[in-house]
Amino acid sequence: MDTATRAAFLPTELYGSASVAALEREHYASRFWHPVAAAADLPPGHVRALELLGLPVLLCHGSDGVVRAFRNRCPHRAVAFREPAEGSVACRRLVCPYHGWTYDLGGTLLAAAREGEFVDPFDRGAWPLEALGCQVRASLIWVALGADPIPLDDQLDLPLQEAPEALARTLVPLAFHERGLACNWKIAHDNTLDDYHVAIAHPTTLHRLQGPVRDYRHRFGTWVNVLATPWPEAEGEFLTFGLPPWNHLLLWPDGRMAMIQFLPETLDTCRMQVWLLGPASRQAEGEALMAEMVHFLAEDRDLVESAQRGYRDGFRTGPPHRLEARILHQQRIYAALLEPWYASGRMPR
Repeated sequence: MDTATRAAFLPTELYGSASVAALEREHYASRFWHPVAAAADLPPGHVRALELLGLPVLLCHGSDGVVRAFRNRCPHRAVAFREPAEGSVACRRLVCPYHGWTYDLGGTLLAAAREGEFVDPFDRGAWPLEALGCQVRASLIWVALGADPIPLDDQLDLPLQEAPEALARTLVPLAFHERGLACNWKIAHDNTLDDYHVAIAHPTTLHRLQGPVRDYRHRFGTWVNVLATPWPEAEGEFLTFGLPPWNHLLLWPDGRMAMIQFLPETLDTCRMQVWLLGPASRQAEGEALMAEMVHFLAEDRDLVESAQRGYRDGFRTGPPHRLEARILHQQRIYAALLEPWYASGRMPR
């Protein structure tokens, strides 16, 4: 898998292997931070349950102003405090619905029912909630699954260099969209990094937004890459960042921001989630603006699902084009993080 020294796409075997998918969860996804919610959707004194790659997560915005993330399981018998369907709810205390263990929003156990009757002496301090890495950045809440993720500032290296003011703005949610795709997450991620197909597959939508191919400019950081194109409606550039593990950050000069991610589900499916954020003054436009995005995203659905069928048939990809350099950049990161496991024989060759 020597993709770091030659211009070649990842072998298609990596797109359909259960052992590879397991290693991705353990040694790739665990190295990064994951956007899970818009910060404005979790006001102080609120909690929100969600799932991230099968892990139950509970976000808590305490009265101290700190947003924290915990495994959404009571340490006593693993019952969830809240369910994802509830959304963000006002909450002063977390009370387990099974045995009544009660926690504050900082994860400290305040009381356990009939506390004096445990078989062994009971120490409240020994039973905090299991904390996960959690940060608020670019108006989004980010959670880390692994114990030793790369620093979030490193993961956002190029956006922080190219557009620090945009990431520092406080934006509000304008709209949210999600749908399932019948393809491996890497196919969807590759496609969104593929600037070779835009003028051909999106002639009246994304191509008009990004402008002529001759104006495309690519830049590369350690972890992130960007396609920058002139923005005709205002001074500045439309920036499309590809960042690991499977995310895409879009910045418009008019103050809008979008985050697109492709969360793995099965070998043959993933879930696309799209947050659109912007100034509060544009909230009334949110659904219409999202509809424009969904239009060009829908144009890609048939393409990625067709590619999935080809990959499952053992197809060998052709040579990379210069307009596919962003795919190679992200694939080299992926390959470098999984190379030790590949070299040990735990991945298909």
